[in-house]
Amino acid sequence: MMSIPTETPAEISAFNGWVERETRDLPKLWDVGPELARKARDEGKSIFGPLVISDRASVFSIAAGDRKIGLRVIPPKGSVRGVFMHVHGGGWVLGAADHHDPMLERLADATGLTVVSVDYRLAPEHPYPAAPDDCEAAALWLVDNAEERFGVPVVAIGGESAGAHLAAVTMLRLRDNHDVHPFRAALLTYGMYDLRGTPSARTFGDRPLILPTPVIEWFVDQFTGGDDLEHPDVSPLMAALHDMPPALFTVGDLDPLIDDSLFMAARWAAAGSECALEVWPHAIHAWDYFETGYGLAARDRMAEFLNDRLA
Repeated sequence: MMSIPTETPAEISAFNGWVERETRDLPKLWDVGPELARKARDEGKSIFGPLVISDRASVFSIAAGDRKIGLRVIPPKGSVRGVFMHVHGGGWVLGAADHHDPMLERLADATGLTVVSVDYRLAPEHPYPAAPDDCEAAALWLVDNAEERFGVPVVAIGGESAGAHLAAVTMLRLRDNHDVHPFRAALLTYGMYDLRGTPSARTFGDRPLILPTPVIEWFVDQFTGGDDLEHPDVSPLMAALHDMPPALFTVGDLDPLIDDSLFMAARWAAAGSECALEVWPHAIHAWDYFETGYGLAARDRMAEFLNDRLA
C-alpha cells in the first residue's frame, strides 16, 4: 500500500512549477555535450543542486576482462542483512555512483542492506553494450564475492530511470546467460523498458520537467545509435519475463516514461512474476531525488517493499 504523502497537491504542484521555471531556458544537452553536462552536475550547477557525499561511503574496483569497474559501498548504521546492488540513472550518458549518496544512505539504514552502486561506462564514449556488460559483470562478482567481502549475500537490485533499465537487463542476463537467480526483490523506478518509445514518451513533448521527449530521443541515440531497438537486451519489455523476482515499479503520472512502467509491470505479472505497480499522482520524473516530503515518502515506500520481501 502506498505511503501517505507528506505534502498537499498544491505543494507538489508548486515544486513542479519550480522545476519547470528553473529548466525552461537551460541550454540543450546536445548543444552542451556530455562532457560539459557531467562537469556541471559534478560542480552542483544542475537542477539537482550540489552533490552531497556520504562520509561512510567507500570505493573499490573489480576486474572484468581488460577493464576495471568501480563499486561504491554505503553500509547501514546497524546490523547488515544483505547487499543491494544499485544502478544509477542519467540516460546512459550522465550520472555516477556518487550522485545518490543521501538517497542510498536512507535506503541502507531503513533496510539493513549494504548498498553497492555500480560506476558503469557511459555513452556515447562507450555505447551499448558497455553499460549492460559492466552491470552484468558487477552482479556476477557480487554473487561470487559478496559474502566474503561483506559477510552477507547479494539479495536485491534496483535503479532509477536508465538505471532501472539496466537493472532489468542485468536480471535477464543472469537468468539467461548464467542460470543465476540471486535477487529476492527489485526496485524498478521510472525506468525506460522500450527504447523505441512508448506512447507517453513520444507524446510528452517539450515541457521542461526533467525529461522532455527530445532529451529521451537524444539519450537513446547516444546509447544505441538507433539500432536494434527491438532486441530484448536493448528493450527488456520485449523479453520473456518468467522467473523474475518480486518487483516494485514506481513512477509518477507526470513522467513521460509512465507507459514503460505500466507496460512492463503488466508483462511482469502476466509472466507469473510478482510485482507491485505504484503510480504517484502529480509526480514528475526523478521527483524522489529531491528531499521534499513527497520524494522522501516514495523512498520510504521502496524501503518498505524491500523489508516486506526480505523478511
